[in-house]
Amino acid sequence: MRKARVAASSVKFFALLLSIVFASSAQAAVVILYHHVSSSTPKSTSISPAHFEAQMDYLARNDFKVVPLLELTETLRKGEPLPDKTVAITFDDSYASVYESAFPRLKKRGWPFTFFVNTDSIGTSKLFVSWDQLREMAKHGVTIANHTTQHNHLPRRKKDESIVQWRVRIASEINQAQTKIEQEIGTAPMIMAYPFGEYDIDVQQIAKKLGYIAFGQQSGALYEKVDLQSVPRFPFGGSFTELDDFIMKVNTKPLPTRSVSFYRDKNTEQKNLIVKAGDKPWLVLELDNAALLKKINCFATGQGAITVEVIDNKLWAQAKQPLNPGRTRYNCTAYAGEKGRFYWYTQQWLVTDRKGEWTYGD
Repeated sequence: MRKARVAASSVKFFALLLSIVFASSAQAAVVILYHHVSSSTPKSTSISPAHFEAQMDYLARNDFKVVPLLELTETLRKGEPLPDKTVAITFDDSYASVYESAFPRLKKRGWPFTFFVNTDSIGTSKLFVSWDQLREMAKHGVTIANHTTQHNHLPRRKKDESIVQWRVRIASEINQAQTKIEQEIGTAPMIMAYPFGEYDIDVQQIAKKLGYIAFGQQSGALYEKVDLQSVPRFPFGGSFTELDDFIMKVNTKPLPTRSVSFYRDKNTEQKNLIVKAGDKPWLVLELDNAALLKKINCFATGQGAITVEVIDNKLWAQAKQPLNPGRTRYNCTAYAGEKGRFYWYTQQWLVTDRKGEWTYGD
C-alpha cells in the first residue's frame, strides 16, 4: 500500500514538473497593430499620440525587444521557438498619420515597424501617405508590405460572381499590390495583412498558394505551430487604448494548440469560418498541455463568458446567444502561472444574414 502511495505521489510530482517546464518554455512573441495615430481621426480606428507614446514607453521600460516583423516570420517559416518578450509593431491601411505621427516617434527610438498598405489609396488624398513618404520610411528601415489594392472584404463574392472568378479576382488584388510595392519601393516581402482582418478557409488557401505569410486582426501571441495564413495580432485603437489593457496583452503567451476544428453542432463538423446569423458554432481545441483544459475561460464578442466543455480531452466552446451579422470572435484565455501573464487564443467568425447574404457595412 505504501509503495502504491509513493508511486502515485511520484506520478503527480512528474505531472506537475512537466507543467512547470512547459509553462516556462512557452515563448511569447507578440505582434501589435495600429491604424491611425491621431486625435483627429475616427475614434474606432485611432489611438492618440499620447496613448501611443505611453505604450511605447512601457515596452522600453520593461525590457521588451522590438524587432522587424520579417525576423519573426522567418522564425515562423522555420517552425522554431520564438523569443520571449519580443514585439513587432505593425500599421494597416496607408494612413498619413503613420508617417506624420508614428514614424518620427519610432525612428527616434530606433525601432523598426511594418506598414501594410492598400496601394490604390496611396497619394489619393491628405488622409493617405504618398509613395515618396513611403520611400523615405523604407530608407529608415520601415518594411512596406501588402494590404491588397482596394482593401475589399476578401471572403465576399460579388453578385453573380462564380467561385473561379472570385479566386482570380482575389489573387489579382494581392498580386497587383505586390507588384506595385516592388516597383515603387524596390522590394516587397512575401507577407500580407488581410483587409479588416477578414479571412476564411478559401482566402487562406489563396494566400498559401501565392506563397504569403498572412496576418489577421484576431488577438493572440505567436507560436511556432501557428497557422501561417492566420497569424494573430493584437489591435489597439478605439476602445482598446488604455495602458492596462496594453500591458496585459503584450505579456500574453500563446495557448499551445495541437489542433483546431469547428462544428455546426456536436455531430456536424464544418470546414469554413463563415456562418449564418442565428448560428452558434462550436470551437474545438486540442491542446499540447491537457492540464490547461479545465483552466480555460472563453468569451464571445458582445456576450461575455460563453459555454465551455471538456469532451475527450478537447475543449469545446460555444456562444450562449446566436451570433449577429458581422465579425465575431471567441477569445479563450487561461492563467499562465506567472504574475500578469495569460495564455490566449482567438477565433474569428464571419457572420452573414440568415440567407447567407452579407449585410454589415464597411
